[in-house]
Amino acid sequence: MRIIVFGATGNTGKRTLAAGVEKGHEMTAYVRSPEKLREQQGEEIALQVRIIGEDILDPDRVYEALTHQDAAVIAAGNAGHGEAFIRIVDNIVTQCEHHPHFSGRIWAMGGAGLLEIGDTGLTGNDLPGLPPVFLIHQRNLDRLRQTRLDWSMMCPGTMTEAPAASAPDRVNITVDRIPLSFPASVKDLSEEALAGQLFSRIQELDVAYEDVAACMLDHLEVDGPFKGRRVGIAYREEGTNV
Repeated sequence: MRIIVFGATGNTGKRTLAAGVEKGHEMTAYVRSPEKLREQQGEEIALQVRIIGEDILDPDRVYEALTHQDAAVIAAGNAGHGEAFIRIVDNIVTQCEHHPHFSGRIWAMGGAGLLEIGDTGLTGNDLPGLPPVFLIHQRNLDRLRQTRLDWSMMCPGTMTEAPAASAPDRVNITVDRIPLSFPASVKDLSEEALAGQLFSRIQELDVAYEDVAACMLDHLEVDGPFKGRRVGIAYREEGTNV
């Protein structure tokens, strides 16, 4: 499969790029600095990748880069970049919409605050105490919901370096809901109490960058189970199926 990674030198992008090469995909890296990519990946991987060093906010360059790609991973920017992050996502999505030779499969990055909490009908972004910067993710989600493209939004908690002993069989992937179990009584809590309960468990949402990248690369099929959905990812506790 032909996959373009926007922001391929960032923490998520560089791991997605390397994992894609390892899986045998035809990878394209869209970056500001080709030199940085070569330093990160080494010649063995860099020589197997098509590298495009252009401005990610340039509509024409992004449009050209999408030619004959099967999927796009938007790993550029983050909520801390504010309006610039919104412009990045909007530009890439818009060029995907306009391009006649792009299949429309997109992965974008969001945050766990976009996911619903149990049966409450509320997301983390609805609760008091959430840093306002994370509401940027909501605006990018709203943009994706306006398109007919085949998109998914990855919504992890805090991403970390992979532990020495990885346990990919413990990865818990959820659709639209936060990957934590809550008792049925949680729906009776006030928003303040629910926020307290969620924030007290926030470290349970820590997940390795490598597992986030693997999830996206494992779900690139058009019209798959994650089409138009928010995707949560965390780890099951040992001995549980939740």
